[in-house]
Parts: sequence; C-alpha cells; structure tokens
Amino acid sequence: MAVKVITNDDDSALNAAKVALLDVWATWCGPCKMIAPVVDALSEEFADRAEFFKADAEENPGLAKKLRVMSIPNIVIMKEGKVTARHVGFQDAEELRAWFEANV
Repeated sequence: MAVKVITNDDDSALNAAKVALLDVWATWCGPCKMIAPVVDALSEEFADRAEFFKADAEENPGLAKKLRVMSIPNIVIMKEGKVTARHVGFQDAEELRAWFEANV
C-alpha cells in the first residue's frame, strides 16, 4: 500500500480512516528524509492495520497548526480522526515498528 500524500490541508481521508499514521515532514529536513523510507516500509507491512499518510508541513500549514506540530519529523497515529499517539524526531525501523505496534 502506498503512502497517501495530503495536499491543500485536506485531511478528510485522514479523518475518515479508522486508524491512520501521518508523517509530517519538510523537504529541507534531513531526519524527515531518513524516516521516509521507514514509513514507506511500514505502510507495506501494516497495510491491513492502518492507512498511511504524509503531509509537508510547509505546504499544509493549516493541518500542521491543527495537529499542533512544533517539530519535525512528527509521526502521528490517529484513530477515527483523533490523535492517540505522537512521536517527534527520527526513529530507526525497529524503533518505529515497535512504537507503531504499541499504539495501534
């Protein structure tokens, strides 16, 4: 399953998902670039447990504000449109997988 890209602050698909993982990032952010392939791999591994999204914080400032994103990368788990878990900063694949499994 591919990671869906959010544009124009349109979080309707994100909010409609029963369980969603959102990666908030920016093009200039080194740790964001490092975590992107980890999120892509998780989207394949856990396609049956959640929908995966990514949103560039600079292109989606309304969404970033709504979710109170202060630092990136900012990984958010949402259940039925409500934030249930958040992790800020880089995590390697093993750490992110464990965090995801503990929070979904």
